[in-house]
Amino acid sequence: MTTAEIGVFGGSGFYDFLEDPEELTLDTPYGPPAAPITIGTIGERRVAFLPRHGRDHEFPPHRVPYRANVWAMRELGVTRLFAPSAAGSLRRNIPPKTFVVTDQVIDFTKSRANTFYDGPATTHVSFADPYCPVIREAVVHAALELGIDHRVGGTMVVIEGPRFSTRAESKMFSQLGGDVIGMTQFPEVTLAREMELCFANVALVTDYDVGVDEIEPVSHAEVLKVFGQNIDALRELLFAAIPAVPVERTCPCASALGGSHG
Repeated sequence: MTTAEIGVFGGSGFYDFLEDPEELTLDTPYGPPAAPITIGTIGERRVAFLPRHGRDHEFPPHRVPYRANVWAMRELGVTRLFAPSAAGSLRRNIPPKTFVVTDQVIDFTKSRANTFYDGPATTHVSFADPYCPVIREAVVHAALELGIDHRVGGTMVVIEGPRFSTRAESKMFSQLGGDVIGMTQFPEVTLAREMELCFANVALVTDYDVGVDEIEPVSHAEVLKVFGQNIDALRELLFAAIPAVPVERTCPCASALGGSHG
């Protein structure tokens, strides 16, 4: 079967990525992934792309087949996953159109299957640092080289959706230390860790969340509009970062399951 080394999940408004790709339809123990996976080459690296919401955005965030998506990537041989996403800003000093290379995440989801270990085999994976430092560095370096407005580090708050936050919830999230807010990083990031995959997020800020003072509520249409206006910059960033990822894995992600089984 065709294989790939690096995977990319597409978010809202990000439904295709590679030029002249090969297309694969896969099945997994958790059902089919959200869409057929396309595989192509960036530099010398084989890359697999999957729009997490499906090609027509038919999967809302709480119904995305996260386990199938991650499993399918691993089955193709992927060891590094880039997972860009749209996000709202919880801080005045993180304006729309900023790329935030997140380093922490807080889970406020409620109903999603969030582990591959439902028993009888169990594991308690270490998750203090959820994002891979090595591929995060590749993204940051690429953003600097390209002159893209970005923020190094930030805490992503992940809510259940599909609704947006109330003003009170949004204010609480910022008080808890959140910098940006989205709906899809959980359980993607934990599932990737359970598969010993390196995982990095690039959050493209599309709006200020309603907890930021004097901000009007955003619509999904506005989110897609701003994301669409910046999709070319996101593609350019990923096309620069992917070839720069070291071939050898020296990060702790590759041995995340060591000593974790109960």
